[in-house]
Amino acid sequence: MQENILNAFAEQAKTMYAPMAKFNSLFVDNMEKMTEFQLNAIKSYADMGLEQMKKAADVKDAESMRSFTATQAETASALNKKVMDDAKAFSDMAMEFKTQIEGIMEEARSTAAASTTTAKPAAAKPKSAA
Repeated sequence: MQENILNAFAEQAKTMYAPMAKFNSLFVDNMEKMTEFQLNAIKSYADMGLEQMKKAADVKDAESMRSFTATQAETASALNKKVMDDAKAFSDMAMEFKTQIEGIMEEARSTAAASTTTAKPAAAKPKSAA
């Protein structure tokens, strides 16, 4: 009997902590993905900025100044597009994470509901009238 109680307790503990383990794993994976994404974005922005500074340093005369200013609109447009694309990608990653969390929560809710229905004690038998 004691072994049955311990086995039931161990099974309930697995059921209770399984969603947390899934959440923790998902959270770590998502943080790793988002951190890598942000580091790559920062690097690309820094590269764009450095490239512009190099081009500005190369300005020596009126012709090179005209050429430099002509490319500024293209560069600003490319930067704006990159920012918008990165924002959309980051938003998509956040939505995917939200969807996965909702799946884990729904699975945990279903498991909890199923375990409560199976764990309900048997109804006491009515006493017979003597």
